[in-house]
Amino acid sequence: MANRLQHETSPYLLQHADNPVDWYAWGPEALQAARDQDRPILLSIGYSACHWCHVMAHESFEDPATAAFINQNFVSIKVDREERPDLDDIYMQATLIFNRGQGGWPMTVFLTPDGHPFHAGTYYPPEPRYGMASFKQIMAAVLDAYRNKRRQVEEAARSLSGDLSRGMLEGGAVEPDFLSDQLLDAAALNQIQRADPVHGGLSRGKPKFPNPVNLEYLLRYHHATGNDQALQAVLLTLRKMAQGGLYDQLGGGFHRYSVDEVWLVPHFEKMLYDNALLARVYLHAWQVSGDPALREVVEDTLDWILREMTAPGGGFYSSQDADSEGEEGKFYVWSADELRKALDGVVDNVDALFAYWGVTADGNFEGKNILHVADMLERVAVRHGLSVERMRDDVSAARTVLYTLRKARVHPGRDDKILTAWNGMTLAAFAEAARVLDRDEYREVAHASANFLLGEMVSPDGRLYRTHKGGISHLNGYLEDYAQVIDGLLELYQTTFDTRWFGEAQRLAGVVMEHFRADDGGFYDTSDDHEDLIVRPRNVQDNVIPSGSGLIAYDLLRLTGYTGETRYEDAALAVYRALGGALDEYPSAFGQMLIGLDLWLRRPVEIALIGDPQDMAMSAMLRIVRGKYRPLALVALSPRDAGSSAVPALLRTRTLRDGQPAAYVCENFVCAAPVVSAEALAAQLDGAPTVPRDEGR
Repeated sequence: MANRLQHETSPYLLQHADNPVDWYAWGPEALQAARDQDRPILLSIGYSACHWCHVMAHESFEDPATAAFINQNFVSIKVDREERPDLDDIYMQATLIFNRGQGGWPMTVFLTPDGHPFHAGTYYPPEPRYGMASFKQIMAAVLDAYRNKRRQVEEAARSLSGDLSRGMLEGGAVEPDFLSDQLLDAAALNQIQRADPVHGGLSRGKPKFPNPVNLEYLLRYHHATGNDQALQAVLLTLRKMAQGGLYDQLGGGFHRYSVDEVWLVPHFEKMLYDNALLARVYLHAWQVSGDPALREVVEDTLDWILREMTAPGGGFYSSQDADSEGEEGKFYVWSADELRKALDGVVDNVDALFAYWGVTADGNFEGKNILHVADMLERVAVRHGLSVERMRDDVSAARTVLYTLRKARVHPGRDDKILTAWNGMTLAAFAEAARVLDRDEYREVAHASANFLLGEMVSPDGRLYRTHKGGISHLNGYLEDYAQVIDGLLELYQTTFDTRWFGEAQRLAGVVMEHFRADDGGFYDTSDDHEDLIVRPRNVQDNVIPSGSGLIAYDLLRLTGYTGETRYEDAALAVYRALGGALDEYPSAFGQMLIGLDLWLRRPVEIALIGDPQDMAMSAMLRIVRGKYRPLALVALSPRDAGSSAVPALLRTRTLRDGQPAAYVCENFVCAAPVVSAEALAAQLDGAPTVPRDEGR
């Protein structure tokens, strides 16, 4: 019989609905059951695309004997970390403490009936191996401690919870002058020095993660300073990732991370957030470098999201699994014989394709081949007596044939829940790519996404929900949900200049200011009317996505530039001052914070455009604004003289010049003389700043 999880919407929880374990979802019923039965809680946290979550489920949670032991001795709670980032953050911090900095998923945490952790780990095997105790041994030891050392267990658990609360922010408040260009310089130098100069990546050794937020920071740093080392670290990393097995050479899109140092063998799950963030980094790197291969990655990645991750109605699904037919990566790998049979007669020289994609009889992953760019196309062509054009045509034809064949395989599972934060970052990616690449299809996708978020993911009282599936939206939105949606709406406003999007971004920022602020500065991850937990989480470090605190600070600084309202800036700066010296000491953990600080220190370039975007002169000015990487630019447009209160304050009182379109380049709302030609606008934007940092509004 199905357990209680059958009533949930999370695909991860539903995967466990037929387990013999008597699972609860997190909530008052489970906590009350633990109190009533005086049992410890077995809390298992994971996510749908997690390979080792599947392994532990098959080995332990589907095993009748193990399940019987669990049911007899524990109250068991299953949590989808993607739906409940608050619980994931709290109990991951505990897991890291128990395991000397080691954590991961599945996360296995043992709690007192009131939710305080007293032991934690990750994956446990069914039998002892590799120096690891078995899951049954761990559970037996936990039960013994709970029953025979109860007082010590409860005291230790409450003490740990106190440590978690105190550890959310470390370092103490700092003075404003601590936030300086020198801090940005030191952070960039730290990341450049840690970067792998051979294989790319912002760390050396293995495993390797894409780290798009820190790559974005280094691009911004290069833009501000001209530092070539920062740019080269980014470009090398992006090119190496796109050439490796981390990138799907046939279908586009990036896998989660590489288990080696050369980006060859990935963990094969594909996450929406990785691809949304990476699409923007590749877009910006293309703007800076002009490398057409980087633009191709942008379009292939966004097209993968369109093709495989877009829901009817405008939402985006969460992830694709690593496994199919019970094997990790099976969907993506090929034997040499399979490839030769498929490509024989399709391309001029199969051996050339094998050399290009690194295909061998022995393979590079469990006897099969992960396709990757093993050598330069031009060099392979010369070695095999082919013209470069013929080689390119063969690669294209081979991709088409292999992709078609792969479609007939059993596909990895897809987590089809729709998460607000991840949809917000995908909205931002499509909105920015639409205007930079002038792709109408992307603009339509971004428009549909915003309508979905503001329709299906907004409660009757105007608050955001966290998750949606099967027509049901529920769970309180978190700080990261608001921050990502605001960011996406501001990007869409700069693409369409529809004031609805700007107005909604401001409204949601008001909700954050009212319900998420901390008394000592900064923001909590949960709202003031969220359920009570052992800790009110306040994680300021980036994880696999930017921290909610870091992104909301950046959003608020952008709203300051649009509105001139210092309340936004004051709230953003409170985030930095509450953070203390950690930003300087551990810069790689705070990429999003550094991006916001870069915006504040260097000052936004406020660009007010007055005129019909269809007018040839205004269209030319828009091309100037959008053609280059301008990370400090905040762009607003009104088709006519802007006196309406509905438009951003940056536009108000700006007028056409003798009936002609005009552009005003400003800093702190102090503007240079308006210009009426694209050439004059380019001269202003690409010249020196016009207003010193300390001149007020």
